[in-house]
Parts: sequence; C-alpha cells; structure tokens
Amino acid sequence: MKKTITKTPVIAHVRPSDMAVQTNREHCLGVAHLAAGFANDFGWGSVGYIMGLLHDKGKEQEGFQRYIRKMSGLEDVAGYVEKTPHAFVGTLLAQKIKPYRDLIGMPIAGHHAGLYDSLDYKDLKQKNMPEDIDTDNPETGPVTPGCLPPPKYLHHLIRMLFSALVDADYLDTEKFMQPEQSAERRPGESLEALQKSLDAYLDDLNGKTPDTPVNRVRRCVQQQCRDTMALPSGFYSLTVPTGGGKTLSSMVWAIGHALANGKKRIIIAIPYTSVITQTAEVLRGIFGADNVVEHHSAVNITDEDSPSNDCSLKLATENWDSPIVITTNVQLFESMYASRPSKCRKLHNLCNSVLILDEVQALPVGHLQPIVDALKAYQEYFGLSVLFTTASMPALGGKYRGVSCTAILDGIGSITEIIPDSFQLHDHLRRAEIRFDTEATTYDSLAGRLLQHPRVLCIVNTRRDAHELFSRLPKDGVTIHLSKMMCPAHIRQQLCRLKEALKDPGNGVVRVVSTQLIEAGIDIDFPVVYRQEAGLDSILQAAGRCNREGSLPLGTTYVFSLTKERALPSGHLSRTASACKRLHITPETDCFAPGLMRKYFIQLYGRTESFDEGPALETNLIKRLLSDPRVMSFATAAQEFRLISDNSVNVIVNWDIAPELVSDLREHGASKTLLSKLAQYSVAVRKTDFDRLRQGALVEEILEGIWYMSDEEQYQSEIGLKIDNHWLEEILIR
Repeated sequence: MKKTITKTPVIAHVRPSDMAVQTNREHCLGVAHLAAGFANDFGWGSVGYIMGLLHDKGKEQEGFQRYIRKMSGLEDVAGYVEKTPHAFVGTLLAQKIKPYRDLIGMPIAGHHAGLYDSLDYKDLKQKNMPEDIDTDNPETGPVTPGCLPPPKYLHHLIRMLFSALVDADYLDTEKFMQPEQSAERRPGESLEALQKSLDAYLDDLNGKTPDTPVNRVRRCVQQQCRDTMALPSGFYSLTVPTGGGKTLSSMVWAIGHALANGKKRIIIAIPYTSVITQTAEVLRGIFGADNVVEHHSAVNITDEDSPSNDCSLKLATENWDSPIVITTNVQLFESMYASRPSKCRKLHNLCNSVLILDEVQALPVGHLQPIVDALKAYQEYFGLSVLFTTASMPALGGKYRGVSCTAILDGIGSITEIIPDSFQLHDHLRRAEIRFDTEATTYDSLAGRLLQHPRVLCIVNTRRDAHELFSRLPKDGVTIHLSKMMCPAHIRQQLCRLKEALKDPGNGVVRVVSTQLIEAGIDIDFPVVYRQEAGLDSILQAAGRCNREGSLPLGTTYVFSLTKERALPSGHLSRTASACKRLHITPETDCFAPGLMRKYFIQLYGRTESFDEGPALETNLIKRLLSDPRVMSFATAAQEFRLISDNSVNVIVNWDIAPELVSDLREHGASKTLLSKLAQYSVAVRKTDFDRLRQGALVEEILEGIWYMSDEEQYQSEIGLKIDNHWLEEILIR
C-alpha cells in the first residue's frame, strides 16, 4: 500500500515574507509552460513541458514535506528532519517515456546538482521509486520530437533542454519567492527599434565625418553589409583590416540579418576584456544602456559604480535575455560545454540568434575542434547564425592535418565572405609597412634602436622580456611599461596616462614597452612599432597600432628576434613564430594580403599536436567524453574544457587602495562585491614563482585561497610585481 500526503497540499516553496505557499502542482505547471516555450525555439517544446511537470515530483515525498514545513517555519514539525533528495524521482518517472526517456531524465536529474557523467547517471536510475510518489502522470501527453542531431552532437541537445528547464525553474521560483525582483526583468526594445537607432546614429555620423579615403571605405563596407544582410541563416565572415569600421558594420549586418530571418538577439563574443569594454561603451551610446548587457569577469554587476548597475541588466546576465549581449569567448564556449545549472541557464537564448565572433583569429588552436563542433551544432540545429569578424581570417573551412594522423581539424565547411576580393581593402586601408629583421638582436641593441624614435611602441612576448627591455631605457619624457605583472587597476591607470600623453603634442618622448596585452582593442597610434617575432596574426595586430589614424604617408612596423638572449618559450609561441617563418616573407611580400593569412594558418595547423587537447596534452579529449551517447561524461567534460590553461595563483598586491580592501576582507569576510574589487588589485603568479614567494614569507593567506602580499616594496609603480625577494637582494648588496 502506497503512503501519500493527501490531507495537505504538497508544498514546493514557502515565501518567508508572508508565509505564502506555492503548491508543487502550481510550480511544476509554471515551469512546464516556461520550459515548453523555451524549448519550442528549437522544436522540442513537448519535451520541455514534460520536464517541467516531472522535475519536482520528488517533493511529494513525506520526508521532503516535513523538511520544508519545519525549516520554513510554516509548521512545528516534531522530530528530526533532513533534506530529502528529490531530483531522481522525476528521472525515474521519465523512464516510462520511450524512446526519449534520457533526453527528459538527464536534465531533470541535474537540475540542481548539474548534468552527470554517464556512470553516475546510470547509478541514479537504479534507485527505487519512493512509495509516497503519485506515479500517474496523465498530463504529460505524447512527445512530439524535434530535429534529432547525429550522435556526436546529442550532448548539445541534452544541454539545451537542460538550459530550458533550469531557466524555467529559476524564473518560476523567482516569480513566487521574489516577485519584486521578477518584475524588474525587462526584455529590452525590439530589434526593429534598435535598427532605427543604429540607422539614425550612422546617418548623423556619416554627415559629420569628412569625405576622406578611409571614411569612404567605411561607408562602402557598411553598404555591403546592408546588401548582404538578408541572406539565409548560416556562417559568414566580415574580413576588414584595422580601421575599416568592423564594429558598426557588423552590427548593421547582424541586426538586419536577424530581422530578415526571424532571429531574437545579437550575441557578441570577444577574446579580450579591453575590447569588450570599449565595444560596450560604443553600443550603449547607440542603443541605450537598457538594451546592452556586458557579461564578463571584468564587470562587477553588483557594484553600484558598474556601468551595468541597473537591476534588469544584472538579472539579464543570468540568462542573456536581452537584445544585445557582449561577452567573452571564454564565457561563451565554456558555457557550451558546461554542466552546472548557473552556467547552462543562458544557452537556450542562443537559439535563433546572431553570434558575432570578433577577432576570430584568436581562437585557441588546441581547442578549435570542440569550438567548431559547437558552432556547427548550434547553427544547424538551434538556428544560430555566425558572423566571424577579423582583419586576419583563419582557415576554418575544410579539413586540416596536424602533427600526427590523429590530429585532424574537421572545419566548418562553407563560410560566405561578405567583402568581395575585388574591394581590395588591405590596399585601401594600408597605413604601415612591415620590415622583418634578418638577424637576431639583444636587449641592449634593441633598446638603442628604440631610443632613436621619440614616439615608439615595442611589443614583446613575455613579462621577462618586457622587464629586461624597459630597465634599459632612460625614463625621460613618458616611458611606460605594461605587462600582466601589473594588476588590472594599475594597467588601466597606465593606459589612461599613455592616451593622454599621445594626445599632447608637447610630450616629445612617448615610449612604451608592453606584452601582447596592448595588441588589440587599445586605440593608440604610434608612428613606429617594434614587434617581437610571433604569429603573422599577432604581427598584423601590432601593425594596427602603427599610423592608426593615417597621419603619415606610411608608418613602419619592425619585426625582431631576441634569440640571442634566449629562445622562444616552447609551445604555442614557438609554433606560431615557426609557422610565420615558413612563409619565407621577403621585402616584396604583401603581409596584409588575405591569401597569406590562410597560408599562415595552414602552416600553424601543421605544427599542432591536437585540436582537442586536455590539460595533460591528451588528444581528442572532448570527443572521447561526449561524442558517444552511451558514455557521455558531462561533468568531466565541463571540468576539462578550459580555453585558458591556468597554472597560476592570484596574489593581491599592496598598491593604491588594496590595503583598505584587504582590511575590509579581514573584518567583514568575503562578499561578491569585495572579491570583485580585490580582483582589480591581483596579479596571476606562476605556481613556481608563487612557491618561491611563499617560501620567502612574502605572501600570506588571509582567507582560504586568498593570498596577499603586504610588502609594498615588492610592487613597484613602474613595473608592477617583483618576483625576486628584495630582502635577499639587500642582504647580498651589503
């Protein structure tokens, strides 16, 4: 005989403010309707509805009801109570719905804990059905299946259904538990309205700008985007050299394409936070702050001083329910392979959208296959259109072989280029020539060359090279060092100082030594640029800082080698430099020609060990974890898929207001807002260097996992963090 709770309603939630009760039936129906609406965007609305109905059936258990009544204060329940797991119940009920039982069961199983690995999911299905569950579900109805992807993409469908369920669950719960917050969610203006705003802005801008050759090229690019924006959903590229107005032209195309193809929003993914901040400022000025959401680590959405301090914008970062979303490649692609509810919640809002993937040449080659696979799956099965924007389009179509027979990149296939070759933009927008040194140089010799130029930018590959070269320069005029040995707040301060110095013609000397952090997204203009040997794409990025405003007939970018000092670090840097050398560039070579860039990437791919690598350089990692539906390992894949391998420890440094923030942390403990502020005063230190600092008692752990360097002499106003122990140096000097 089954034991059921029938005398009192089954409770899903109790609102603390007024002790109002939401019944489990009300909650499950609310989630079902929302999830069905979300899943309808990709043709699986009936599955979304069933998931919503079943996801919290486990709350019917007497143990859970006793727990929620007592812990909420609704009733004085006698005896001991403990939280009763409930997600597995809906998974067990889903097993009756063949052949879609696991498409329904997996998202339900993970709607609190996250998607499981296959073995853990199988163990979950072996649990016994609790006796006090009503197993009759006449409301579920039949499943009307959508388009089923091939087995290798099935994990994307499961994750998308999971996204629809968890966002629906969060939203319905919020509507009951926090109705005032729920009311703050606003969808923003329509794309039709945003198109009018963009057209008005461009009309005004084009009316004010002089009729120069560069502005004529920009208007030509914009018009070509208008002429092609009604093409059907697919993969497109906008290859425009630096200064050609890609940001605005890509928005012209994306909004027009979305309207022509019934798409809902524009997602812009950018590899560099500096570019995101700059792009967001431009777009907020055009479309209004209410329509543009920034979602990346450098924005503190809980800080009152943040540009995203509107409550509705904070909420929109949770699920990307906004007409324009600007994010990082890391946030986008790691979400596509995530397993946790909070990370996956946004994914269903990528359906029937336009993705602008900016600076596409910066995609990490070691993870290119799972990135390409995700893009192909989202384009074909979830209605995503993709626009690649770049000055240096990589080779992404077709198949390419790496070092070994197992390293094969199965590319996208057909990508339609918006700008015809006949436009010859690389000729019309040429502002600099690139000269390659024929022999390696030294720090001393290079410093001497830099001193020949009153205004010069030198970009090197490593923090050590930046420090060595900067130490050899006199500090006359404005001489600036930039590297990730400086905390983000310090880098921003120095960049502001640099931009002000460049504006002032009275500053005769402006010299900068920087790592690659200055290479993209920083609007600066030098007549001469030096770039250490690297990949051709990085060299062209550096050349984009040279004569950027076209004030000279032609600027000069010199490419040099420091192998007389030390060899390039093994790995990606050496592979990119080697691929560039194999192009056999001569003074007559046109480095800006798009065809040369394709040849460069084919050379780079041929030096690549794996296009799907794990932390220990395992090959085909994500393919092995997810491509076989019988053994999909969602949790493990999410843990292993990291676009940025981080073998470093963040250390808070003693600079500016950092000591005051650390005092707050000691006194009041950690909060999201405080930790976000402290991140602006942190430096990522390699593990080996961190161990040396720790052995020298130069860092202390003020809270678990939070390290602070209180010695202000270890952080210098010119170069940032010193790895060497200054106390030991002073002892040796004596």
